[in-house]
Amino acid sequence: MEYRKFGKTDLMVSEVGFGAWGIGGPAMAGDVPIGWGKVDDRQSVKALNTALDMGVNFYDTADFYGLGHSEELIGKTFGNKQDVIIATKVGHRLGKDGKIFLDYSKSHILNACDKSLKRLKRETIDYYQLHSARMEHLEQGECIEAMEQLQKEGKIRYWGLSLNTFSPETEANFLMERNLGQGFQIVFNLINQRGLSVIKKAHAAGYGLIARMPLQFGLLTGKFDKHTRFAKNDHRAFRLPPPVLETAADDLEEIWKRAEKSHYSKTAYALSFILSFQEVSTIIPGIKTPKQAKLNTTGISKLSKSDLDFLENFYHEKLYKLVELMEQLG
Repeated sequence: MEYRKFGKTDLMVSEVGFGAWGIGGPAMAGDVPIGWGKVDDRQSVKALNTALDMGVNFYDTADFYGLGHSEELIGKTFGNKQDVIIATKVGHRLGKDGKIFLDYSKSHILNACDKSLKRLKRETIDYYQLHSARMEHLEQGECIEAMEQLQKEGKIRYWGLSLNTFSPETEANFLMERNLGQGFQIVFNLINQRGLSVIKKAHAAGYGLIARMPLQFGLLTGKFDKHTRFAKNDHRAFRLPPPVLETAADDLEEIWKRAEKSHYSKTAYALSFILSFQEVSTIIPGIKTPKQAKLNTTGISKLSKSDLDFLENFYHEKLYKLVELMEQLG
């Protein structure tokens, strides 16, 4: 495992981190699945420990994953272990109607941070993120006040923003122009390369960069095909509907041929693409089992210029249309 400096902070993070959304287990917000289906907590704990054995020191979660269950598992497994870096998020909760409610009020963030610290069994959170806050929340200002207060109080070391999936520029620019926060979490993978310009600009400004959805909900592992269907309690049921699966199966065929020619597995090729950009601090593939912990941390190396040029050109020629389809379908 290699390690990279997280922006201007003193955090040295593993190139491959642990995306802990999946281990939160099934949860619903109204009729919207906010988990990834059934999980086995014993396997989740083994996955966390296996990742640590593989050199992973960066674990990314949120208080909304499993409605706190993901944080609880991480706390149970690692507690206040000092060589483990914990990142979590705030801003999503269930409203009185049981549906997703975005809450970036100062009072909610301060209270939610205390609850996260208790679940994580930590004295401080290494990196605290606003969970996809939008311009209206940033301009209102309470969320920024809360993060800066928590930092002064020592409850969090650093903070940043998990940017929205398809148009990350506006909110990122807002923070960069004001020199606020220390990092961003951004969608960046073989299929969705929209965030690359933001990644380069933020890196130049000294921000740490977390690339999320590096495997596009598992689509870039090659284990799904046109006929794959997900359970109703699995978030992928609406993130990877039949039109996306069908289009992706055709579009990715040429990429998989290239991966095989370059002697990479599909997963390693997808992850190697992202880590070939030195601006990226870490990637956070979702991990639920010890097997996935091993698969997502092996066979990764910097791609050749030829492969990188091919993949960037292929995005601009074809894959951008798949991203547009994903955006249209929500």
